[in-house]
Amino acid sequence: MSVRKLKPITPGQRFRVVNGFDAITADKPEKSLLAPLKKSGGRNSQGKMTIRQKGGGHKRRYRVIDFKRDKQDVLATVKTIEYDPNRTAFIALLEYADGEKRYVIAQNGLQVDQQVSAGSTVAPEIGNALPLSEIPLGTIISCIELRPGQGAVMARSAGTFAQLMAKDGKFVTVKMPSGETRLILSGCMATIGAISNSDHQLLVSGKAGRSRWLGRRPRTRPVAMNPVDHPMGGGEGRASGGHPRSRNGIPAKGFRTRSKTKSTNKYIIERRKK
Repeated sequence: MSVRKLKPITPGQRFRVVNGFDAITADKPEKSLLAPLKKSGGRNSQGKMTIRQKGGGHKRRYRVIDFKRDKQDVLATVKTIEYDPNRTAFIALLEYADGEKRYVIAQNGLQVDQQVSAGSTVAPEIGNALPLSEIPLGTIISCIELRPGQGAVMARSAGTFAQLMAKDGKFVTVKMPSGETRLILSGCMATIGAISNSDHQLLVSGKAGRSRWLGRRPRTRPVAMNPVDHPMGGGEGRASGGHPRSRNGIPAKGFRTRSKTKSTNKYIIERRKK
């Protein structure tokens, strides 16, 4: 894992920091695991814009990822570590003993030709997926399910990880990447190790054009708008704009938006830090 700072031979490269891609071992994806990916441009089924600052961007194809790890007690060999344009983490191509190929999210330290497996009887080693009840306390985990059989939904982006803190009956206590401590059913699957590409947060795009390649359109500052367009708009001259809030009036910077009556509040032991 490394990053490279480019020599500024063009203005867009002056502050550019790129990924070294040391871990990547293949430049072509597995064709059988590709699917088309349609762009919406932020429009809904009626053609109306429901999300702003979306549109354009380079054409992508979706890599079908196995988030469930439901092929259990079958050894798989890591064939390649690949870049995925649809996520910040790298992905690994697994080839199972019966010849089937699947993509999974790659963990930090996962190597080509390494053997991984999933199931309740496998060893708690990097890349292996186990039920939370079978993982030793204090282990660094990622790709965590919230409901058994649902597939991984937590700790999936580059460099993230959670930690198994305690076990109590049918629940385990997990400290999440946000700092939140919560209860999760012990039958849920999780993968051992932190997610790959931990240097992702160090990257610097260097120019506005790279945001356009990623499908992000320019964003107008709220204080530059008129009062009809935003609560922070209007005022004589360069007015500061009042209290920071969203376009529909919800305060920003510390205002808690989680519902007090949400049914899953009872599973949260400690809220995430502000």
